[in-house]
Amino acid sequence: MTSRIAGTDRTTAPLTVGFDLDMTLIDSRPGIHACYQELSARTGTYIDADLTITRLGPPLEEELKHWFPADRVAAMATLYREMYPTYAITATPALPGAREAVDAVHAAGGRALVVTAKFEPNAKLHLKHLAIDVDAVIGDLWAERKAEALTEHGASVYVGDHTGDVRGARTAGALSVAVATGPCDAAELRAAGADVVLDDLTGFPAWLAAYRADGSVADLA
Repeated sequence: MTSRIAGTDRTTAPLTVGFDLDMTLIDSRPGIHACYQELSARTGTYIDADLTITRLGPPLEEELKHWFPADRVAAMATLYREMYPTYAITATPALPGAREAVDAVHAAGGRALVVTAKFEPNAKLHLKHLAIDVDAVIGDLWAERKAEALTEHGASVYVGDHTGDVRGARTAGALSVAVATGPCDAAELRAAGADVVLDDLTGFPAWLAAYRADGSVADLA
């Protein structure tokens, strides 16, 4: 499907692109799996780490509610976040095309942001470890609340892997570019209202070049 965004000169308009982090720029599954295993060992509470990494995206507390009583969730979230740098950072690789996608924004004279539900200090550790150079990192925002940061920073495009990311983009009035690298497949992302669906970020630089050149929006997945 190809459409055109009318009324804006994409070759001269300021460009700010937001990116989600988990399963958009990074494959956080190995590190999160290891962190949940350690949390289980420390607390003596069964956690199915294999299951947890199939539903990444929502805030940590939402996952912890499946394994701990409500009155322990806040404490477990604090413990998890304290352990996270030790168990998750070095275990987590960049997804294919992640650096190139951010570099493409910069090459176009734009700014690249990360807007994520992840605890902001840990998000910054991932980006530093993987040498993914972005202009700002805003954490602790999920779904529609991501629009707060996207609007504040003037993002016209938001790239994510989850239907919650699509909702965040649409709430902010930004173009929703979805990548089918996370828990939501291409059909789910389209049904949620994504303007563009890519198989992964390797296709993003070419898509961005076309979008900047003539405003065309192609669904490539």
